[in-house]
Amino acid sequence: MATVTVRNLPAEVHRALRVRAATHGRNTEAEIRDILEWAVRPPKRLRLSSVISVCVA
Repeated sequence: MATVTVRNLPAEVHRALRVRAATHGRNTEAEIRDILEWAVRPPKRLRLSSVISVCVA
């Protein structure tokens, strides 16, 4: 696994990350991993054909 260092992170961003992590019941590092993974690998998008077939049925 790779290691990433983030420099010059504003204090208010770090504080918001800690609060968000606590809200989700995990530590700040786990929260950052989750945010990064979601950013680069978002949940699968719905296909238009799937939406249309549900609306027509």
